[in-house]
Amino acid sequence: MKFFVDTADVNEIRELNDLGFVDGVTTNPSLILKSGRNILEVTKEICDIVEGPVSSEVTATEYDAIMKEAAVIAKIADNICIKLPLTLDGLKACKNLSSDGHLTNVTLCFSANQALLAARAGATFISPFIGRLDDIGLDGMDLIQEIRQIYDNYGFETEILAASARTVNHIKAAALIGADVVTAPPATLKALVKHPLTDKGLETFLADWAKTGQKIA
Repeated sequence: MKFFVDTADVNEIRELNDLGFVDGVTTNPSLILKSGRNILEVTKEICDIVEGPVSSEVTATEYDAIMKEAAVIAKIADNICIKLPLTLDGLKACKNLSSDGHLTNVTLCFSANQALLAARAGATFISPFIGRLDDIGLDGMDLIQEIRQIYDNYGFETEILAASARTVNHIKAAALIGADVVTAPPATLKALVKHPLTDKGLETFLADWAKTGQKIA
């Protein structure tokens, strides 16, 4: 499973990239707002940090305006992935942009039928939102499972990008199902390393080592 980090904070991206945790980055208008920076400027800096796809989202909703914004975003860097809404106009744009060789990420997916349409439109990634489904009393992992089965049934190459992952259990469940990618906030990715028995074991080892009075270097 590939890890994308869901943030527009370049310091956090750089830290996780140095750890080897980052295969790509996802951003959205809310994350750009939180960064407090110009979208083109911060997106270019992110693209310079990571080698993998960097999703940058259009804000237009009508086809012609979407394509106009996509043309600007596509020029930022070679590893830009154009993020599009899961609407009829967004899918039309996806079809044309994908046909022209651009990476595309169709976002705000909440049903298997929507994911089927995105795959037919040639999307590079489909972003089903796990956490937001959980918020309304549904199980977001059911959607990941349904999409995985449909894509496997027909050999679709669109990658399942499990989005709105808020916990380490979300990430584990998505991996068990077979999602291709997960995107999560930096804190959630860092939390994957944590386990109380690891901490306890390390504490014991260090205490015993101190008693030996030895040094390795």
